[in-house]
Amino acid sequence: MGRHFDLIVIGAGSGGVRAGRLASTYGAKVAVIEEYRLGGTCVIRGCVPKKLFVYASRFADQFEMSKSFGWTIENAEFNWQTLRDNKDKEIKRLEGIYGNILDNAGVTTIRDRAELTSGTSVKLKKSGEELTADRILIATGGTPFVPSIPGAELGITSNEAFHLEKLPEKMLIVGGGYIAVEFAGIFAGMGVKVSLAYRGPQILRGFDQDVRDMVAEQMQARGVDILTNTDLEALEKSGDDIKVKFNTGKSQSYGEVMFATGRTPSTKGLGLEYADVECGAREEIIVDEQSRTSCKTVFAVGDVTDRAALTPVAIREGAAFAETFYNDNPTFVHHDLIPTAVFSEPEVGTIGLTEAEASNKYHKVNVYKATFRPMMSTLSDKPEKEMYKLITDADTDKVLGVHIVGHAAGEIIQTTGIAVTMGATKADFDRTIAVHPTAAEELVTMKQPSYVLEYGKKVD
Repeated sequence: MGRHFDLIVIGAGSGGVRAGRLASTYGAKVAVIEEYRLGGTCVIRGCVPKKLFVYASRFADQFEMSKSFGWTIENAEFNWQTLRDNKDKEIKRLEGIYGNILDNAGVTTIRDRAELTSGTSVKLKKSGEELTADRILIATGGTPFVPSIPGAELGITSNEAFHLEKLPEKMLIVGGGYIAVEFAGIFAGMGVKVSLAYRGPQILRGFDQDVRDMVAEQMQARGVDILTNTDLEALEKSGDDIKVKFNTGKSQSYGEVMFATGRTPSTKGLGLEYADVECGAREEIIVDEQSRTSCKTVFAVGDVTDRAALTPVAIREGAAFAETFYNDNPTFVHHDLIPTAVFSEPEVGTIGLTEAEASNKYHKVNVYKATFRPMMSTLSDKPEKEMYKLITDADTDKVLGVHIVGHAAGEIIQTTGIAVTMGATKADFDRTIAVHPTAAEELVTMKQPSYVLEYGKKVD
C-alpha cells in the first residue's frame, strides 16, 4: 500500500482547490489529484476564457457606436489568432497561480487520474500507485453533453471552441441555455454569421419570461438567427463544410457546428461502485447538505453534484466542507438565493424568483418593470433596449426577484444581490437615493407596480 493522507481530493477545479487548500491550512495532510490542468472548467475552458472572448466580441459595437460621439476609427480589424494566443497565455498564468496556491498551502499535487478502489483508497492510472485516505472528496466537475445523432462527431463543444484554428464564415450553435446564448453573441461579435437552433419555444429556459423574450429580440437585432422549435437529425461532411439536416425538413451547411446542449457530471470511470457511492438519473453524485455521499468517507462538491453548476457555488461548497470537517466549524451552503449573470449580448443579471415562480408561490405579487433605451445609444440609430424588473410580495413588501437585461447587468446584480439576500423590502429600495444618470437608478425609482398578479392572474 502506498502513501496515506488525511484527505484526497480528486479534481483541481475551483471547489477542489479551495477544499484542499483550506483543509491543509487547518493541519490536514492533503493530496489533490488532477489528470488534466489545474483550475478546472472555469479557469481552463469556461468562465475565464469565455469572458475574455466576450470582451473581444463587444468592440465591434463600441467602434460603431463611437462614430455618433465624434470618433473616427480607420481600418479596425479583428485577428482571431491574436486573441486566442493571448488568452492561452493568460490561462497558463492562472494555472501557475493555482499550482502556487496549493504548493504554498503544503498540499501534495499529483498529475494523474485517480479511480476509487474503496471508500478510503484510490489508484493512480499512470503510475499504478494506490493511495489511502481517511476521507476522499470528489470534485471532478462536468463535461459537455453531445446528443446521440448521426454525424455528431463532426461538431465541437465549448471545449474546442476556445482553440479553433480559424473562425468560420457561418456557424450553427445548438442549444438554448446560457452557454449557447453567450457563444452566439461572442462569435457574432467577431463577424461570424451565427444561427442558433433550440428545440424549445424560447431560449434561456428557467429564466424570467421577459428576460428570455428581450434577450432573444436583441440578439436577433444584432444578426443572430434564432431557430426555435428546431432540432437536429443528422450532420454530414459536405466539402469543407458540415451539412445539417433539421427536424423541420430543411438542410443547411455551416463551417462549424457547436453543441451547447448542456453539461453532465463527470463520474464515468471513477470507480464509484467500489465505494457504494450512489448517483442520480443524470449520473450526478447524490449528497446531503454537508456534501456527504452514501459512503460515509466519500464527499463531493461542485458541478459533479449537479446542485448549482456555478464556480462561486463550488468554492463555497469546498470551503464549507473544509470548515466542517477540518476546522470544527459546521458550515452550510444555501442554494436558494444565488445571484447569477449571463454574459450574452445584451447581458443578463438575475437573483431570486421569476414572475411565474413568485406568482405560483405567493398569492399576490407586485411586478415593477421598466424598459428603455440606454443613454449610450441615444446619439446613434441602434435599436437597443434595457430592462429592469422587480418582483415583490404584495403582503410583506419583500423583494422576491430582480431581473436585469442590459449593460453591466452582471456587475449590478452582484451588489443588488446583497440587498436581496439580506431580505430587503421594496421600501428599502425606495428610500435609497438614485445615482443619476445611470440605468441602475431604475432599481430605486420605480414607485408604482406595472401590474399586480393575484393567484397568477393580472388584476386591476
